[in-house]
Amino acid sequence: MRAVRDLSGLPRHAFGPAATTWWGTLGFMTLEGVGFLLVAGAYLYLMTLAQKWPLNAPQPDLLPGTVVALLLLVSLPLNHLLSRWAKQEDPMRVRWGLVGMSLLGILPLVVRCFEFTAVNVRWDSNAYGSLVWFLLGLHTAHLLTDLGDTLVLTVLMFTRHSTNGRRFGDVSDNAFYWDFVVLTWLPLYALIYWVPRLA
Repeated sequence: MRAVRDLSGLPRHAFGPAATTWWGTLGFMTLEGVGFLLVAGAYLYLMTLAQKWPLNAPQPDLLPGTVVALLLLVSLPLNHLLSRWAKQEDPMRVRWGLVGMSLLGILPLVVRCFEFTAVNVRWDSNAYGSLVWFLLGLHTAHLLTDLGDTLVLTVLMFTRHSTNGRRFGDVSDNAFYWDFVVLTWLPLYALIYWVPRLA
């Protein structure tokens, strides 16, 4: 007869690198990051070929992109608190942290609607316009993806699912992804709004 090992003391869920979902999120972010790098590389390459940058368009207006950058940066402290609360498995704080992050996820999207016109070029005007709109669209897709995940987690945390420890791991992974969304916007913001001014 073989001895059976008692594994009942092992945790049922994990956070960070101990969780497979964290690795999946990291892989997803790596793929997306490479996509951003490829488009940014195409933007910079096109800029080196052009005699004047931006191509046949005025400089983009700074205000909407700057407001988006500030809103995203303002969201980071709450996002880090939310991750900490999730690791502490504090359902009340996690619930209200998710509500706050939902609101902080909606605000940049509202401003982003104005940002597309503030770049002062249409997507079909030329290659510059196509690349700028593609970068904005790609980042907008990331904002929408994380907002959707945050809203779903918010609803789940106000139901009986808040007692499921795995949900806290999901919240922690979502906070990890939000950091990526914020940090990718900073170089994109510089590329879209400041590089044309310095070129």
